[in-house]
Amino acid sequence: MLFILLIAVLSGKPDTLRYKYVIIADLVCSLAGDVFLMLPSDRFVAGLVSFLFAYLFYIVAFTSGTGFGFSWRLLPCAIYGVLIFSILAPHLGQMKLPVLVYMVVILVMAWQAWERWSQIGQSAALLAFLGAVLFLISDSALAVNRFRGRYKSAQALMLSTYFAAQWLIARSVG
Repeated sequence: MLFILLIAVLSGKPDTLRYKYVIIADLVCSLAGDVFLMLPSDRFVAGLVSFLFAYLFYIVAFTSGTGFGFSWRLLPCAIYGVLIFSILAPHLGQMKLPVLVYMVVILVMAWQAWERWSQIGQSAALLAFLGAVLFLISDSALAVNRFRGRYKSAQALMLSTYFAAQWLIARSVG
């Protein structure tokens, strides 16, 4: 994560400074989330909150310069969210509301990355959108593994998509 953070710090042009600084703030929150999830004691909620703030920063970044977009792209994101939540809901217990809030935020993040790419059509926006999609995959795998039942390939799937997502979005700064 430190190398990915460095990519964002060293990238960018004067016209993308706001986007760059918000992405850096996100990466710092993500790094904090990583640390919480790596600690020996269970700090899942602290990690969840750190990543929630990270995704809120991503929403700010993805709507900078383009505004908050509304289009048909919301529908596939909402359908995906309903499907994943219906898989998880019976197993969430007291975590139902926090997981729902978290899911809504990450879905809005992915939706706005998609809107940004559709509006500006730049390769940097495509990198951010692909990163957002990989975040959906990573967090879905994490949620299913944690709440529905552990499976063998979970770690490989979660980590590969997570780091690829962070790398792609850090590259979107350049």
